[in-house]
This record gives sequence, structure tokens and C-alpha cells, in this order.
Amino acid sequence: MTTVFATIITIGDELLIGQVVDTNSAWMAQQLNEAGILVKQRISVGDNAADIVDALNKAAASSSIVLITGGLGPTADDITKPVLCKYFGTSLVMNDAALQNIQTIFTKLNRPLTERNIKQAEVPASCTVLQNARGTAPGMWFEQNGVVFVSMPGVPHEMKGMMTSDVLPRLAQHMQLPAVLHRTLLTAGIGESFLADLIADWEATLPANIKLAYLPNYGMVRLRLTATGPEKMILEKALDEQFTQLQSLVKEYMVTDRDEPLELVCARLLKAHTKVLVTAESCTGGYISHLITSHAGSSDYYAGSIVSYSYYLKQQLLGVKPDTLKKQGAVSEAVVTEMALGALQNTEADYAIAVSGIMGPGGATPDKPVGTVWMAVAGPNGVDTQLMQFRFDRRRNIELTATFALNMLRKRLVQDLGE
Repeated sequence: MTTVFATIITIGDELLIGQVVDTNSAWMAQQLNEAGILVKQRISVGDNAADIVDALNKAAASSSIVLITGGLGPTADDITKPVLCKYFGTSLVMNDAALQNIQTIFTKLNRPLTERNIKQAEVPASCTVLQNARGTAPGMWFEQNGVVFVSMPGVPHEMKGMMTSDVLPRLAQHMQLPAVLHRTLLTAGIGESFLADLIADWEATLPANIKLAYLPNYGMVRLRLTATGPEKMILEKALDEQFTQLQSLVKEYMVTDRDEPLELVCARLLKAHTKVLVTAESCTGGYISHLITSHAGSSDYYAGSIVSYSYYLKQQLLGVKPDTLKKQGAVSEAVVTEMALGALQNTEADYAIAVSGIMGPGGATPDKPVGTVWMAVAGPNGVDTQLMQFRFDRRRNIELTATFALNMLRKRLVQDLGE
């Protein structure tokens, strides 16, 4: 079966200057990979006609699918449609269905419909129009010299809706795609190089159609097996056999055998045993709470967070003793212990996470440099504490703190609940 390659082109000056982070390409690449389409390259260009045409030519030379996002808005800098008209030798025409969609949206919003908005319903005459169920700019599907070109809005929510409902199903019908299957597990407590040494002999014997990827991030390493082939059932069996061997080799360090974030690993343990968590956060400012509550159903196992940044709130809301703060300082084992116990006492939760640290760039002392973090997990069997010394910038120190604290909770839950 022939490999199908795709190129992703994102358009907009805001992407090149870093004003907007290009999340579209990453999401699209994931979806294409799952559909059996390999991404050959990702190209970002500004709002410049010559650069867009150059990108289209490069993409068409190496890929049979070209996905384009951006430049479809109502303002003068949105030039994608005129450029596509010139590229495909056609002209703009009004699309009645797209116009009706725009009119319906503006009526619901009780806003006046301007000439600029109406012009969004104009599309190149030679394209197949993809209606936008989440916005005003329609998508456009072109075919030329065996290459499929699809232009979509740059707004992530709109692009994702169009990809899911129209583009991916059309591509599946249009092309013969191989099956692509993944198996992923997460490890902690071992570095990437040591992990590679541990499984080197097994990795060397992997079949040619099964690849292993190492994905390190925030003190953990995700291992992903990807298998490609024409027969899905045969592929499933071969991949599962290799994944079982991999799990056995890394079982000492394995956090989960699913492709899921750490907070969901903890969530499954808490839910399975009807336990409730509370967090007492200082240096993370509610980031742990954010991770937990970003998943639907978190109210089943999460009571909430007490974000106590100041000494005053640590005392008033968590019962931390003034004498402890005075003698030990906020970043200390004693304080996080009292924070965790106080959180349990003031709520109906079964487990508590507490963190206090120096995230930087300021706030360091000779004995407590930037990146010093104390964390605690309290439960029915007492309190576990851990000191960490991170060495990165403020944002990454916060993210690392959250990851290590959640992993502490996971270990405690496994120990207490017998998982």
C-alpha cells in the first residue's frame, strides 16, 4: 500500500512573530496520523501572496494532500481566497449556502451584517465548498494534478469542526489509507537514556512496521508504539504482543499503560474507590487544580483547592501555625505538612496535596535557591513529604511541581488502595 503524505500550511503574520502560537498544526498532524496519513512537512507563511504560492508549490511537489489554515477572515490582510483563485485559475463567486449560514449567525447575535461579512460567502468557483458549522468562513476543497488542497479557517474551534465532520471523512473516501495503530505507556523515575538502555535488546528486534518513540516531558517519559499496515486485525495482534513485552520490561517504572495525562491516572484511582481529593497550593497558584478540573466529571473525586499564597491565608484557611512559618519559613517540610493536614481537616476530602516553593526568578535565599519545592500528600495513613530542586524558569518549575505532586499522590493511592 502506497504511503500517503500530507503538508500542513498555516498562514498569518501573527504566527511568524509569535503573537499567536500555532496549535492548529499539532492537532491536525495528530488527526492525520491516526487516519494513516503521514505529515511530510509543516510550513508557516505570512500574509504575503508570493510566499503563499511558493508554499503551495513546495507542498504539491512532495505531498498528495495539502491542508491550509488561516487568512479567510473579513479584513484586508486575509488574502488566502484571492491567492487560491489565482493559483487555480478561477474567480470568486457567491455561495448561497455560505451566505445563508452567515446571515443566520448574525441574526442570532443580533448584529448588523456588513459588506465585509457578506464577502466571506464568496468562494473560488472551482472549489467544493465545505460549510462552516462553527463560524462564518467556509472551507474549500480543490483537486489538481492528483493533489487535494483543503483551505480552512484559522480559528482552532472552527478548523477542528471542519476537519472532523468533513475533511477527514472525505479523505478516507478519496484515498486508500493504511491502518495506523498506537499503544502508549507512561514511565516515571527513570531518565530517557537509562530507559533506552533497559529496552535496547527488545527494541532492536521490533518488526519493520512497528516503531518506538520516546516522548520525554516534565520528569516522565512516554513510550509510544506505532504500527502501520494494510490489515487492521493482523496489525492489532502484532502490536499488542509487542506492547505486552514492553510493559513487562518497564513495569517497575510504569505509571499507566494508557495514553492519558497523570491527573487522569489519579482520577481513575480516586473514582474507583470513591475517594475525594483536595489541594492546598502556594507556589503553583491553582495550576494543579486547573489540571484536575480541565477534565469532565472531576467533581466526582475533587473537592477543590485552597490557594494560600500569603502567610496570612496559610494560617487562616489551613491552620498553619505562625510559629512554624516564623521558624521554618513557608518553603519547608513542616509547612507543607500542616497545609496538607489543614486541608483535610477543613474539608470532607480523603486525600490532600500541598505544595510550597520558590518558582523564580526572584525570592531565593542562600539555603533555598530558585526551584526549591516542598510537597506533601496526606491521607488516612499519614503524610508523605518530598523535597525537589528544579532548575528551570518560572513556568516550567510550576509545571514540574504539579507533575511530581500528582505522581506522589498516585504512588500513595496505589499503596493505600492496593492497585
